[in-house]
Amino acid sequence: MKKVYFSNIFAFLFLISSTLFAQEHHADSTAEHVTTEAISTEITAHAEGEGHGEEAEPFNPGKMMLEHIADEHEWHFATAGHTHYSIPLPCIVWNKGGLKFFSSNRFKNEHHENTASYEGLKLEEGKIIAEDGSFVLDLSITKNVASLLISLVLLLSIFFTIAKSYKERSGKAPKGLQSLFEPIIVFIRDEVAKQNIGEKHYKRFTPYLLTVFFFIWFNNMLGLLPGSANVTGNIAVTLVLALIAFFVTNLNGRSTYWGHIFAMPGVPKWLLILLTPVEIIGVFMKPISLMIRLFANITAGHLILLSLIAIIFIFKSLGVAAIAVPFSVFMNLIEILVAFLQAFIFTVLTSTYIGSAVEEGHH
Repeated sequence: MKKVYFSNIFAFLFLISSTLFAQEHHADSTAEHVTTEAISTEITAHAEGEGHGEEAEPFNPGKMMLEHIADEHEWHFATAGHTHYSIPLPCIVWNKGGLKFFSSNRFKNEHHENTASYEGLKLEEGKIIAEDGSFVLDLSITKNVASLLISLVLLLSIFFTIAKSYKERSGKAPKGLQSLFEPIIVFIRDEVAKQNIGEKHYKRFTPYLLTVFFFIWFNNMLGLLPGSANVTGNIAVTLVLALIAFFVTNLNGRSTYWGHIFAMPGVPKWLLILLTPVEIIGVFMKPISLMIRLFANITAGHLILLSLIAIIFIFKSLGVAAIAVPFSVFMNLIEILVAFLQAFIFTVLTSTYIGSAVEEGHH
């Protein structure tokens, strides 16, 4: 198998996950990092409604959390009174009328609500559907897809710069970005790839493992910024990452690897009837565990932060705020550590799966 380069992995990841993002239901889209400012503007608008004698809706923490972890067809930053600060994103839709390109603002009415229709299409619960119920293929650039593109540009820019620095400063001490990332690159190569895959085969898979690690780490960190989306908290992205790991592992499996699965040496034939199905299930459970572990850990962290902020507005107490705010700050610091750990764990487990697949038999 040829070496897997950074650009190949990123292109494959973007093409598949962008389609999955756009087709994903609003309630199932996951984990956008939410800041105190975003929720505060929501509560401010609620309070202003009370001040003008309007009957305000009671605060619904469940609805608030679901809305803030969902993918969107616009990049919303804040709401001040009745003014919404957001960037409309391009909608790319194919249906019986052909391929259509238009702005997500087409679905907005005068109150900035997604109730308007456009050319027989409407936005319902975060999903573009046809008013007549016909099939719609949604390939739109949603908030998560836009964030994925930003991280792609950032990663390629950084590592092309590092590669250029290696060529220009050959034999010299690292400098700038090279000095920052070289220890991490060497660590993944020597302590992860070489240790788990072996001296003979690790070089083939090091570019792939570095791609996986830095993609997950960078997107985890970007998800902690105010107003950002959390790409790795979306099940579509973790699914694509798991599928890539599945194919890289099994397409490189040696005869000893498949022999252990279908006919384990030294095991009585009658026992293989029980063990072989278990081993086959294990082949598929490994990538599934990778997918769920990353998705669940990132999503859980953000939901905890949302819950801590929500209880301030539920109890409307300064005493509760005095406890919740410092604890939220502490959880944010923990999330920085989790961002690195989840990238590291995903990379280590992937390398162990590859190592077991390419391991040569002992004679």
